[in-house]
Amino acid sequence: MKEFLQITEQDNVVVALKDFKKDEVIHIDDTNIKLLNDVPRGHKIAIKNINKGETVVKYGFSIGIAKEDITVGEHVHTHNLRTGLEGMQTYAYNRKTNTLEIPNRNLTFKGYRRENGEVGIRNELWIVPTVGCVNAISDTIIETFKREVNPEGIDAIEVYKHNYGCSQLGDDHMNTRTILQDIVKHPNAGGVLVFSLGCENNTLDEFRESLGDYNANRVRFLQAQQVEDEVEAGVAYLKELYEVMKKDKREDIPLSELRVGLKCGGSDGFSGITANPLIGAFSDFLIAQGGTTVLTEVPEMFGAETILMERAENEEVFENVVHLINDFKEYFTSHNQPIYENPSPGNKAGGITTLEEKSLGCTQKGGKATVVDVLKYGERIRKHGLNLLSAPGNDLVSCTAMASSGAHMILFSTGRGTPFGTFVPTVKISTNSQIYNKKRHWIDFNAGGLVEDKTIDELLEELIQYVISVASGERTNNEKGHFKEIAIFKSGVTL
Repeated sequence: MKEFLQITEQDNVVVALKDFKKDEVIHIDDTNIKLLNDVPRGHKIAIKNINKGETVVKYGFSIGIAKEDITVGEHVHTHNLRTGLEGMQTYAYNRKTNTLEIPNRNLTFKGYRRENGEVGIRNELWIVPTVGCVNAISDTIIETFKREVNPEGIDAIEVYKHNYGCSQLGDDHMNTRTILQDIVKHPNAGGVLVFSLGCENNTLDEFRESLGDYNANRVRFLQAQQVEDEVEAGVAYLKELYEVMKKDKREDIPLSELRVGLKCGGSDGFSGITANPLIGAFSDFLIAQGGTTVLTEVPEMFGAETILMERAENEEVFENVVHLINDFKEYFTSHNQPIYENPSPGNKAGGITTLEEKSLGCTQKGGKATVVDVLKYGERIRKHGLNLLSAPGNDLVSCTAMASSGAHMILFSTGRGTPFGTFVPTVKISTNSQIYNKKRHWIDFNAGGLVEDKTIDELLEELIQYVISVASGERTNNEKGHFKEIAIFKSGVTL
C-alpha cells in the first residue's frame, strides 16, 4: 500500500496516506525527503521549497498562498497556508467540451411508474405539515394509523417535520411553500396528507391553489382547526391513501429515468481523491445512459467555479452559472459576512486547509459532463444531464433542496461520517476505509479502496450495481436507522 500520493505532476505537495512521525523519510523518484513534523493521515507534505507568497499546488491547481517560507518535508496546513480567494471575480466564457465515451448498457431498475409518467424508487406514505405547529399531532396520527391498520406492502410512513410555515415574510415564506409543494409532488411518495393548523400564513387554500397539477387520488388536505378530532380525520385520510398505494407494483424502468443528487459532508483530505472522483465517474456514467444528476453546495464551488463554467452547454447556461456564484457571494456580503469563511473545523482536522482546496475536491462529484441547466432554489429538474442547483453547503438544507428538485436519491460522500439522511434514500460513501469500518451502521459504500487495492473501474461497477439495488428497493442505512429529515433555507425575518 502506498504511504503518500502526489495527485498531479504539477503538485508541490503530496497527501499522507498514513500517520507520519517527524524524521520519517519518504521517497519520491530518486529523492529522499525527511519529514520535519508529525503529519496526520490525509494532510499535506511539501515536496518542494515554497517561498512566502507563492502558491501551493494540489490537483494541479492553486489551493492557496504560503503565509511563510515552507521547506521540503514540512507539514502544510493552516499554520502556513491561507486562501488566495478575495472579493468578487469576473468571468469569461471559454467553453471546453468533454465527450463522454461511455457506452449505453440499457440497464434497468425496479421502480414505480406514476400516473403522470414520473417514476419513484419508493412507495411511501407521507404527512407534510404546512406549519411546525402540527408536527407532534402528525406523529400521533401515524401511531394511531399503524395500530389500527398494521400496514404492509408499502416502503415507509413518515412525517416531514419543520419549524416554519408561519411568521415568515418574502422569500422565506415562498421558499417554505415551494419546498413543501415539491415534497408533496415527489414521485417517491405514493400518498401524501397535507396537514395544516388553520391560522398560519402558509394557508391551506393558497397552498392547494398554487400546488399545480397533482393526483387527487394520492393527495389529501386536512385543516386541524376545522374538524372536531384531527387525529381521527387524519387517520381516515391515511387509510384512504393506503388503499390506493398498496396496489402499486414495481416494474422495470430504464436507468435513463433515474435522477441522483451529489453531496459531500464531513469531508477530509481523501474526499477529493477517493469518494468524490468516484461519484463523478458515476455521474458521467449515469448521464451517458441518459440519466440526470444534480450538484449544489454553491459556496463550496468558490475557487473551482471556472471548471464548471467552462463546461456550460452554451453562453446562456454560462451566464446562469455566473449568476449562481455571484448571487451567493452577494448573499454573504449582504449579511456582512466573509465570502470565503470555509472550511469547517472538522474539514481542517481531516486535512483540508482552504476553501479552494475544499472546492476542487467538492466539484469533482460533477464528473466531466456538460452543465445543461442551472436551477434556482426550489425549482424542479427540467433537463437530463448535469444540473447545478442554488443551495448552501449545509448538509440538511442542500440534500432537501436536491431531493425537492426531483432527485430520487442522494450520493453523499463523507470522510468524517454522518448519520443524516433526507426524505429520499441518502447513500453514504466513505472516503476512507477507517470510517467505513468504524461506522458500518452509517456508511453504505466504501471508496477508500481507491488508495488501497481497488481501481476506479472496479469500484464504479460496484457502485453502479449498488445504486440499481437501492433504486429497486434495497434500504440504505439512513432508512434502516430512520434518519430521515428535511431542512428549509431561511435567510430573513421571523415575525
